[in-house]
Amino acid sequence: MTNKPQILLVYTGGTIGMVKDYESGALKAFDFSQILERIPELRQLNCDIETISFNKPIDSSNMNTDYFVQIAEIIENSYAKFDGFVVLTGSDTMAYTSSVISFMFENLQKPVIFTGSQLPIGDLRTDAKENLITSIEVACARKNNKPIISEVCLYFEYKLYRANRTTKINAEQFEAFASMNYPPLAESGVHLFFNEQLLYVPKDNSSKLVVRKRLNRNVVILKLFPGITKEVVQSILTIKNLKGVVLETYGAGNAPTEKWFIDLLKQAINNDIRIVNVTQCAGGSVIMGHYETSIKLKKVGVVGGKDITTESAIAKMMYLIGEELSKNEFKAIFETSLRGEISKES
Repeated sequence: MTNKPQILLVYTGGTIGMVKDYESGALKAFDFSQILERIPELRQLNCDIETISFNKPIDSSNMNTDYFVQIAEIIENSYAKFDGFVVLTGSDTMAYTSSVISFMFENLQKPVIFTGSQLPIGDLRTDAKENLITSIEVACARKNNKPIISEVCLYFEYKLYRANRTTKINAEQFEAFASMNYPPLAESGVHLFFNEQLLYVPKDNSSKLVVRKRLNRNVVILKLFPGITKEVVQSILTIKNLKGVVLETYGAGNAPTEKWFIDLLKQAINNDIRIVNVTQCAGGSVIMGHYETSIKLKKVGVVGGKDITTESAIAKMMYLIGEELSKNEFKAIFETSLRGEISKES
C-alpha cells in the first residue's frame, strides 16, 4: 500500500481527553481537532489522522446502549473512507463498551482499537500519550497489504487485548486491564510485537460489514453470595419486562441447590427469560454439571457461559436478545464463540 493509512480517532469522553485549566485547577474537555498541536509526536506516525468527537463528551459512568449505537454508527458511516479506528472512552466501562461493539460488528475487516488513560492527557505523568500513540500505530499496522488487526481490541499500558476478553482490574495503577482467559494479542516494548497465531482472521474478505443495532437493555447481572435470600432473587427474576439474566455463580459455575432457588430459576426460564451462568472468578471457566451444585442449573435450562467474562456476557446477551431468537437458538449461539469471546476448548 503506497498511500498512508487513514485513521479516524473517535472521542466519546473520559479522562484521556481532559486537560487541566491551570488558572482554576479544574479539568476540562480537550478539543481533539487540535490533537497534533497537543501531541506533536503523532506527526512521526506514517498515517493521516482525522478526529470526530461526541457533541457533548460523556463520563464513562453514563455509557448506555444509545451511546453504543452512536459509536457503531460513526464507524459504520466512515468505514469505507478509513483503514482503522481508534475509539477513546472512559476506562471504567471500557470493557463493557468495547465488548458490545465487538458483537455489533459482523464481518469486521479493519481494526477498531479502544483506549483511554488513568491520567488526563495534559498531566505531566500521563499514560495517555503512550496509549494513544501505540493504539494508532496498531490501527495502522499492515502485513501483505492487509491490516494485521481485523477485530475490536483494547490497548492499555503496553498490551493489546481482544476487547471482549477484558476486565478492568485496577482503578489506581496504569496497568488497569487484564484478560485472564486469553493472552495479549500484541505487546509494546522496544518493538511492537504481534502474537499472530492469536489474532482473529476474517473468513471471507468479500463479506460486507453488518452492524447489529437492536440491543435489548432489559437484562440484569445477578451476583450470588452466601446467604442471598429468596426474596432478593425473586424480586430480581420478576422485574417487569426482564428478558435476560447473567448469573454470577461460584467457582466452575456452582450455585445453591435449595429448592426455592432452583424453582425460581425454572419459573423464570419458563417465562421466556434467558439465564446464562458465568463464574465470579477472575479467570477460569464454567463447567456445567462438573459438580452436583451445577447439575440442577443445567437441568432447568440455564445456559453455560464457559469462560466468557461478565462484561462480554451482558454484551452478548443484549445483542442476542435483540435478535429475537428462540430458546434453543439462543442457547446454541450463546455457547458458540462469535467474536473470539469464548475459548474453543472451554
